[in-house]
Amino acid sequence: MAFEAPQRLVRALGETAPAGDDWLARLPAVAERAVARRELTVERVQVPGGRSSLVMLVRRADGTPAVLKLAPPRARPESERAALAHWGGLGAVQLLETGADEAEDGVLLLERLHPDVSVRSLPEAKALLEAAGTLRRLWVEPPAGHVFETVAERTGRQAAAMRASAGTDPEAAPLVEAALAAREELLAAPPEQLLLHGTFRQSKVLGGDRMHWLAVGPDPVVGESAFDLARLVRDRVEDLIATASGPATTRRRIKRLAESLEVDQERLRGWTLFRAVESGVRARRVGREKDAELLLEFAAWL
Repeated sequence: MAFEAPQRLVRALGETAPAGDDWLARLPAVAERAVARRELTVERVQVPGGRSSLVMLVRRADGTPAVLKLAPPRARPESERAALAHWGGLGAVQLLETGADEAEDGVLLLERLHPDVSVRSLPEAKALLEAAGTLRRLWVEPPAGHVFETVAERTGRQAAAMRASAGTDPEAAPLVEAALAAREELLAAPPEQLLLHGTFRQSKVLGGDRMHWLAVGPDPVVGESAFDLARLVRDRVEDLIATASGPATTRRRIKRLAESLEVDQERLRGWTLFRAVESGVRARRVGREKDAELLLEFAAWL
């Protein structure tokens, strides 16, 4: 069958594509080879899908349902593979190919979950509880000699981009300064170094058969748990902004999540601030002005 990338993926990768990148152009041929090599039957491409990979619902030669995921190098698919192998299905989707001879750059064969059933479909309080419980299972010691990026390294790159943007965006400059100061203070004395999901939010937790809820789509990083939890604080940010009680609700979320997962409340607030400002500045840089306004308004509450 002919493979075509969903428009959501095309737009998202177009925002970040380095000069000369031809991954999207090569994607149909890569998908054809990956399917043929594994003797898979393709049911459909998941639409609208994600912003960094092509996801196909497939069946293996024995009829077992599975998911074939293809991602460009800048999405760090080999880091995802290593994290999923380390978790071994505990709290996260199961990696179905683990041998070096089976691996291909940017290609992952995964356990089939229920792609249309995420924690985000639950009422807010229940969604936060289930998401937090899933996240707790992922926070483990990284493997010896790991090559995962650290929180300091990832946020260092982000901080450099934020500083560059602040000079041309006076409206965001005070928030950028506050976020950068928070980062410096947080990195001075991190309480732990754990393997983290890296991009965790409610929509990254899908229903499964083997376990009720399982995380998908990690961009793994090693650092403190508060960094991972920070992205969850701003979930459904558009709903928070739309209500007068948004600031109070956000403060309650921080308190509730910090207490339930035994994370320092001020460290969670600090990383929530940094990650919201970084996302807002990045959204503005690529022309997603509505997203930028929502994120920077949210950050101002912190």
